Amino acid sequence: MKLRNLFGLMLLLPLSAGALEIFTCEPEWGSLARELAGDEANITIATTAFQDPHRLEAKPSLIAAIRDADLLICTGADLEVGWLPLLLRRSGNTQVRPGQPGYFLAADFVRKLELPERIDRAEGDIHPQGNPHVHLNPHNIERIAKALTARLTQIDPTRSADYEKMHSDFLTRWQSATVNWETEAANLAGLRLVSHHRGFTYLADWLNLDITADIEPKPGIPPSASHLASLVEQLAPNPPAAIIRTPYTDAKASLWLSEKLGVPALQLPYTVGGGDSTDDLFGLFDETLKLLEDLPK
Repeated sequence: MKLRNLFGLMLLLPLSAGALEIFTCEPEWGSLARELAGDEANITIATTAFQDPHRLEAKPSLIAAIRDADLLICTGADLEVGWLPLLLRRSGNTQVRPGQPGYFLAADFVRKLELPERIDRAEGDIHPQGNPHVHLNPHNIERIAKALTARLTQIDPTRSADYEKMHSDFLTRWQSATVNWETEAANLAGLRLVSHHRGFTYLADWLNLDITADIEPKPGIPPSASHLASLVEQLAPNPPAAIIRTPYTDAKASLWLSEKLGVPALQLPYTVGGGDSTDDLFGLFDETLKLLEDLPK
């Protein structure tokens, strides 16, 4: 299999003749595709853990990758709404457009959180379909893996037995790992955190973490000095365990707030490739839980 990250995150491996061409928008789906499609697929990952998946430049290399794709795997729920439609139009590849079997949105197969009661852009970067950062709950990954296996079988029926076998193997390992993660993280329930952006909503929902505040006053809106000052006033009487952020988030506000409150500023990996030991989805959850468990309680 060839994993092609157009920004240099992943290793280049030799192409296979006649292999399935898969374009993934984010590293987590590149990792899942690797688990379920195996060595017979060539996988392109459009972004890295250090890029904001909400925003991406429509570079010619991305357009060319989608033009060649048999299957496109993205998050959906409007996460890529600012750039994916343009890439699809310019690629001219009709088989990976909405409504076609080659178009797969992971968020379509899970329950979304934070569905807005009303849509008002004055409230910031509101996602009408709910919070799109669905991959940080392993039960969501399991549901998406089942749906993706069915889609792989649909577009490449000659290898259906292979896809079912790889899915079964992945599911066995994933369910075992999930049990271990939930056992090890039981003591994290109620852990109070402040998050820069609402990128960890599904992680918090899974582990019963208490995200008491967001550094962004509204989703996608940078914090002002007055907003940060109000957070200090709000949180100082009962400080959180840490201030958490993604690798693609500017660290300045988190570091300032952590200094004022006297608590750690913690960069969680967020996705595959976001930490030293996050080469795949298993490593992503291993490292995320270790970082949280190592916080002073």
